[in-house]
Amino acid sequence: MPLSTKLDKRNEDIKIYINGEFFHRDQAKISVFDSGFLLGDGIWEGIRLVNNSWLFLDEHLDRLYEGCKAIDIQLDEDKNFLQCNNRNTKNK
Repeated sequence: MPLSTKLDKRNEDIKIYINGEFFHRDQAKISVFDSGFLLGDGIWEGIRLVNNSWLFLDEHLDRLYEGCKAIDIQLDEDKNFLQCNNRNTKNK
């Protein structure tokens, strides 16, 4: 099996946040009609959690908003909402 397809044991139980809900990685799904799937539109940020603290959360969120603006994706949630959800995520 290619290295890129092997599951990292540290990520077996991660939760994925989609449209206001948390899903186990095996249950996270999007529509095949989603523009990110059809057209490849998308912005993502990987944020590291160390000792129960998000590293550089504000900087990651700033880049997220800048990236969305650059490719004309409207992000409906404000930065405060995303900060709160990231803080709540670590408790899941």
